[in-house]
Amino acid sequence: MCGRFAITLPDDAMARLFDAAPANDLPPVPRYNICPTQPVAVVISAEGRRRYGPMRWGFIPRWYKTPTDGPLLFNARSETIAEKPAFREAARQRRCLIPASGFFEWTKDGQTRLPWYITRSDGAPMVFAGVWQSWQGTEGTRIASCAIVTAAAQDEMAALHGRVPVVLDPGNWGKWLGEEGHGAARLMQAPAQGVLGFRRVGPAVNSNRSEGAELIEPFDA
Repeated sequence: MCGRFAITLPDDAMARLFDAAPANDLPPVPRYNICPTQPVAVVISAEGRRRYGPMRWGFIPRWYKTPTDGPLLFNARSETIAEKPAFREAARQRRCLIPASGFFEWTKDGQTRLPWYITRSDGAPMVFAGVWQSWQGTEGTRIASCAIVTAAAQDEMAALHGRVPVVLDPGNWGKWLGEEGHGAARLMQAPAQGVLGFRRVGPAVNSNRSEGAELIEPFDA
């Protein structure tokens, strides 16, 4: 799974990277401890152009009466996304890119939670496969929300957690966004061995209230 991540790159750089028009209300950066229900920056493709704008991280199905009417859906499993009622329409029609600098996972040493920070080994920005939904409440409130697609972890990543985000290379961004025809389903795979690297970080990130660059600094136990 992916329950926390960081994004440290400036909005203008990210918009250029994706060749996307940026919104005026993007979440502030840098952010070192993004949690579910918080706003994140997302790339979608609509009407022949890419847009880079904010969404709630935590997918809200159409039938929810309120954003908290059911489980908090911040991840979508690649194996079942096409069948799950919450995600199946979005998997076909509303896919997005969710950029990150890295994400966090935890292992345990007895009762102690040990945090790890995972990045691309080549230092490039990480781009998660995502799905999104526009939800409208009974009072007319509209919320755009998203979830990160995950796959079964492989190789060294499986030692940290059984699930890992689907990380897309630049050559696959257009296909995932639906700009290049069919074939997006084949992209829902765990990153190949060596694509990701990880390091221990300090226990401050165990609190979802923590923030700051020190959260991603290497930690010597």
